[in-house]
Amino acid sequence: QVQLVESGGGLVQAGGSLRLSCAASGRTFSSYAMGWFRQAPGKEREFVAAISWSGGSTYYADSVKGRFTISRDNAKNTVYLQMNSLKPEDTAVYYCAARSGGVGLDEYDYWGQGTQVTVSS
Repeated sequence: QVQLVESGGGLVQAGGSLRLSCAASGRTFSSYAMGWFRQAPGKEREFVAAISWSGGSTYYADSVKGRFTISRDNAKNTVYLQMNSLKPEDTAVYYCAARSGGVGLDEYDYWGQGTQVTVSS
């Protein structure tokens, strides 16, 4: 079992930055690929970014490529999402998730409770 707790969300103006953190506890964090997803009001949850267990491979949705950066610190059991040049359409609840069996865009095993990000125009 892996427990995930997100933090770092908030209200920011368009063009600003936020860094989300996801602290993991439980089974060996470094054995899991990690991902960030988001869900805006009235929309389905969507993939944002993913990182392999080593941090050597990263993947991004086209909508955030070049603006968001996913990273991890296995010594701290934490994964991060640095979000720059934020847009109002980035407003959503952001979730981190853990995946066994390698990095991927879906089929995640564990999920956090989410943190709200609101970008004002």
